[in-house]
Amino acid sequence: MEQLLLNLGFGNTVVADKVVAILSPNSSPMKRVKDEAREDKRLIDVTHGRKTRAMIVTQSNHVILSAIQAETVSNRFESLTDGQEE
Repeated sequence: MEQLLLNLGFGNTVVADKVVAILSPNSSPMKRVKDEAREDKRLIDVTHGRKTRAMIVTQSNHVILSAIQAETVSNRFESLTDGQEE
């Protein structure tokens, strides 16, 4: 089976099947999730120095920060997975 890659911006991708959640980073609980991931060395920052606009949580409990809006990442994920359900 072909692995679908979700584009997170700036040439960065993640395997779509490994994504658990796409979150908006603006609330206090999300900031805690980010801080805990940083402390545990599970944080991957692909923002290229720009403002974090989405947080992606993976099956391995890694947290990926993206400069792309959470809604845009979600729409990309949805368009990738449409028709893939069996």
